[in-house]
Amino acid sequence: MGISTLISTSTASNASSVDITSGIDSTYDEYMFVFTDINPATDAADFSFQMNVAAGSGYNETITSSFFSAEHDEAGGSGYLLSYRSGEDQAQGTSFQILADSVGNGSDESCAGILHLFSPSNTTYVTHFYSTMSVYRSTNNQRQEYVAGYFNLTGAVDEIQFKMSSGNFDGVIQMYGIS
Repeated sequence: MGISTLISTSTASNASSVDITSGIDSTYDEYMFVFTDINPATDAADFSFQMNVAAGSGYNETITSSFFSAEHDEAGGSGYLLSYRSGEDQAQGTSFQILADSVGNGSDESCAGILHLFSPSNTTYVTHFYSTMSVYRSTNNQRQEYVAGYFNLTGAVDEIQFKMSSGNFDGVIQMYGIS
């Protein structure tokens, strides 16, 4: 990884979404979003994101992605090997992409992680992304979740929105440029 430069910090306090509508441009070929203590108001909500192409609206760009995870029960019961999660991926879908599944809303439950976005200003190739999230789920287990994919568009992307599948959330989202 190269040198990271903090571009913005967004603090959500009972927010319905965090929209980052500036700072994603041709300055950097890679952007990194760091999520800290993302805690939903609604138990078992999914933390997700979507993008807008320049001059676009609606946060409904076409995504192809894969999603897999490993988890372990809080009580020390069964652990699971990596498993593919077909319900959280997309095949040319336009929904918000889930990054963290069924996040718990208790005071000791939340998610944290990192999303990498590559060459969002490139107008020749698709825009790739990947994330890794640590999630304390509503079912009292910890899950490490991995998502990778691409936005199937060749226009420059300049806006990103983060939200829960239901209700509001608290947390901090920092955006970095990587050089």
